[in-house]
Amino acid sequence: MKKINVALIFGGKSGEHEVSLSSASSIYRYINKEKYNIYTIGITKDGNWMYYEGDVEKIENGSWEKEAKKDVKINLIPTLNQKVGLEFGDNTFKEIDVLFPVLHGPYGEDGSIQGLFEISNIAYVGCNVLASSVGMDKLVCKKVFEQENIPQVKYTYTTRCEFNNDEEGQLRSIESMIPYPIFIKPANLGSSVGISKANNKKELIKGIKEALEYDRRVVLEEGVNAKEIEVSVLGNEEIKASVVGEIIPAKEFYDYEAKYLNKESKLIIPATIEESISEKIREMAINAFKSIDGSGLSRVDFFVEKQTNNIYINEINTMPGFTNISMYPKLWESTGISYDKLIDELINLALKRHEEKLAKKI
Repeated sequence: MKKINVALIFGGKSGEHEVSLSSASSIYRYINKEKYNIYTIGITKDGNWMYYEGDVEKIENGSWEKEAKKDVKINLIPTLNQKVGLEFGDNTFKEIDVLFPVLHGPYGEDGSIQGLFEISNIAYVGCNVLASSVGMDKLVCKKVFEQENIPQVKYTYTTRCEFNNDEEGQLRSIESMIPYPIFIKPANLGSSVGISKANNKKELIKGIKEALEYDRRVVLEEGVNAKEIEVSVLGNEEIKASVVGEIIPAKEFYDYEAKYLNKESKLIIPATIEESISEKIREMAINAFKSIDGSGLSRVDFFVEKQTNNIYINEINTMPGFTNISMYPKLWESTGISYDKLIDELINLALKRHEEKLAKKI
């Protein structure tokens, strides 16, 4: 059987560059190399695209750039004479069948690069432009969930312009709508970057200013005494949800350090909640995925209030961390899909969606 040519794209300009390197190196190690030819393309923090074919360890530690091939042209715009692929210095050309972008955060998970792939008219793993952009934008996503009647905690938002022009007025408005503690999040960022928790006005001001360093809009949410629950979804039209997992953060909440640097954070699979609640969460996860027109994969995060068992959706991640110990693949492993088979399924879903797109009348 002819091998499928897969371009694994990693790095990127976002604050989650290092997370992407870990995800990509893990996928490279586990992907079935008897079935796929793997071509690795890195994007530097400056936004430069470079082809790399060295040791995978150098992707993970970030030293790949020094050995990137300078004589390989990455062709993402098809022409009459040439399709999407790699043009090597010896004039040989490798056509790419499917792109696997393991890019987290802005410029990779927000619909930007997905738009390029749509123009290139090539199969790619993950959500489309609309789902990616909505899923990345916490504020827009909350409005979609609100329209779909998916329960959420109380929330509001402010912008850099509004806050700088009338700080006291904005603070009064926020405090009148949401009780402390208040969680503060940049509207467009993932991996818990720029998130803080405020127990009083002084901490609220500090948290908003910090979040505004990452985005011009900031989402503010009511803090609840809850378990942090996550579920993985997979599929295009026929969507399935994994078993439900639970996060016990090493710190007060699951910020970037607790998620990636502190080994004391724990993932519990399955979550320590009643089966009926787990089933409800799985249904809500599929509904949330459908509400943004998701395809391929996403991880959906929830809160389950400890005293009442009320369930609130937190957010949806359209390209979650993908190392072999990340929550998304571990949830599927516990459901019965191994890491390598999960990679297979995602590539198959990408190819199938592209075939359906080509069959569509324009």
